[in-house]
Amino acid sequence: MIKILKYTEYLYLAVAIISVYKIFELWNIDREGTYIFIFFGIVSIGMFLFRRNYRHRFEKRKRDNQQN
Repeated sequence: MIKILKYTEYLYLAVAIISVYKIFELWNIDREGTYIFIFFGIVSIGMFLFRRNYRHRFEKRKRDNQQN
């Protein structure tokens, strides 16, 4: 299960990178259309950090339970 959590972290990071690329690509062409990519980029980075923190806590709890 921990491997799945690692992959979902990087999926969010990939979405953030794609969003940033689209922002730079479309900024001068369609500025109003880039706002959705800004939103996706911010949410994706937030979810990456949240999931990473959650996974680290989960792994620490698992290690602590195995030591007892």
